Amino acid sequence: MEEGKLSKRLSRVAQYIRKGDRLADIGSDHAYLPSALVEEGVVSFAVAGEVVPGPLERARRQVRLQGLEDSIDVRHGNGLEVVSPEDEITAVSICGMGGVLITDILERGREEGRLTGRERLILQPNVGEYNVRKWLLANSYTIVAEELVEENDKMYEIIVAEKSETPPSYTEKELKYGVYLPTEHTVLFKKKWTHELEKSTFILEQLAQSNSPQEEKINELKRHIEETKGMIS
Repeated sequence: MEEGKLSKRLSRVAQYIRKGDRLADIGSDHAYLPSALVEEGVVSFAVAGEVVPGPLERARRQVRLQGLEDSIDVRHGNGLEVVSPEDEITAVSICGMGGVLITDILERGREEGRLTGRERLILQPNVGEYNVRKWLLANSYTIVAEELVEENDKMYEIIVAEKSETPPSYTEKELKYGVYLPTEHTVLFKKKWTHELEKSTFILEQLAQSNSPQEEKINELKRHIEETKGMIS
């Protein structure tokens, strides 16, 4: 990717950041997302958080090259520990990580009081979307938008959520397949779950041929396969 240019998946994430938001981009790498949003006048202030030394230096270099030091503060730290109350953050983006890691970052942020519930969450797991939605449900966040993005033969889900006064209610199917994605039924949705269906069918065949069949696992896979077929039909 060219210096300062957003990838396809980050361009889609950027669409969910509201004008005037104060952004915390966790795992910011090159700080491409906050840099683009500041340059476009969408956000006036951003924190770019990184825990790994290499990406941290790349982010600092990117911000320095674009002359955005007054608007973007690149900070070293684990997850949301880079955020302080004085930042008055209104949007948190966490992109390109597994769902388990994203939920761990959110939960630690909540426990430490760094995630206040006033922020819009823009999350982009590359696996484990179920874990993300389950955490959002358990913590009274309503999912307000979802989108599938494909980049470099990888599928990413964007999940946008906001804290609710009234706790939302989602079914197991919605947690697994998405709240909006199944009804939109895009080409990418069908592609994603067709691929998952093929993997599940292969695993089922392997289990069935095993010398010690796992009956419970086989029945669980059969149910999942039939459910997935219904979702993409």
